[in-house]
Amino acid sequence: MAKTFAKLGAIALVVAALAGCSSTSSSSNNLTLGSPTTSYGPTGQVSFTPWSGQSAVGILDKPYFVSFRARNAESYGHSFIALGELDSRGNVPYDRSGTLVSSMTEIAGFWPEGGPGLYSMGHFVPVPAGTGMTDGDTEIAYLQNEMTMAVTPAEFQRIRAYVREKQSGLKLWSAVAYNCSSFNNDVAEFMGMKGANHMLFPRNWVAAFKKANPRVETLPGVDIVG
Repeated sequence: MAKTFAKLGAIALVVAALAGCSSTSSSSNNLTLGSPTTSYGPTGQVSFTPWSGQSAVGILDKPYFVSFRARNAESYGHSFIALGELDSRGNVPYDRSGTLVSSMTEIAGFWPEGGPGLYSMGHFVPVPAGTGMTDGDTEIAYLQNEMTMAVTPAEFQRIRAYVREKQSGLKLWSAVAYNCSSFNNDVAEFMGMKGANHMLFPRNWVAAFKKANPRVETLPGVDIVG
């Protein structure tokens, strides 16, 4: 019996080294963010331009955005999607603290609920999942990589409707079978793009996603150093 548990533990470590989703997810889809947990820190210095104070809606032809992202976490990271309105200069809207402007943006993701115990169990069997925001998703200091596209109002409404439909149907998370990057792949493919290997580290998933879609027009990302 001891050998069996040791073998299972070794398998879990291997899977954890390959798969990609945060273990810091909240059990609430309507989490009010404070400071990210102190068990992980910013990825490096980031530079950004605070939003202009005005939405791009009614000003630009493509006033909305969809952003495939990876952030730091206390495990191997988390990939997710940010979407919403651009500001009047065509930038993703951050306030002066480097946090996404909540009235203009929303977060969609896929992660294991229930804390570390169920998260670990999710490397062997599917566990209950959440599909909203997790701690750190909105703060630029924890962002590791991104691929962001500007879209028209009609495109945005169609993509957001699909995202919400996916969220309503996803109930079980698996580190191997269907994780956070699997969710991203489904949304990307709905948008007509190619997905990437969902077993990559989240920041590497975004990098592979970029390489798989070299002709897609993107917005400049943040300048991440370190």
